[in-house]
Amino acid sequence: MSKGRLEAFSDGVIAILMTIMVLELKVPLGADWRALDPLVPVFLTYVLSFVFLGIYWNNHHHLLQLTGRINGRILWANLHLLFWLSLVPFVTGWMGENHFASLPTAVYGAVLFCAGIAYLILQTAIVKAQGPESTIAAALGRDVKGPLSAGLYAVAIPLAFVNEWIADGIYVLVALMWLVPDRRIESKVT
Repeated sequence: MSKGRLEAFSDGVIAILMTIMVLELKVPLGADWRALDPLVPVFLTYVLSFVFLGIYWNNHHHLLQLTGRINGRILWANLHLLFWLSLVPFVTGWMGENHFASLPTAVYGAVLFCAGIAYLILQTAIVKAQGPESTIAAALGRDVKGPLSAGLYAVAIPLAFVNEWIADGIYVLVALMWLVPDRRIESKVT
């Protein structure tokens, strides 16, 4: 399979997930500002999840830019990532509709944790296929943000049962860490 086909498939899946999430936003019943009050948690969760999907899309694109060869291990690792990302609309809706209740907030974090681990697996599979002396291996070097993100998710999941706002704050913190694309890869591409 060509790199372009893998990238196009992944782009399509992520675009569909974003579309599913926006279609879950319900039109308020009422024409005043108070009609929007029940939608605030749903909308905030949507924004956070949209940002996460955008981050994955952006970093996935950068990762594949320096990838020359695609093998079966990379295909399966990519599908593994897409599986976890495909659960984002479900956990987004569940957390938003239940106003950030503990269990939905913890499950949201678990899905983010699994997606983060899946991305690290994909990254490792790509580096292994390209070789230790490859441009992608040099660009990635020692990854700090990936394992740190997974660690923060792992901390946030049980904290959701102590105080869901702390867990939500950690999810926002991780998103803020990733808003700037990975400069290690960007510097090798340009």
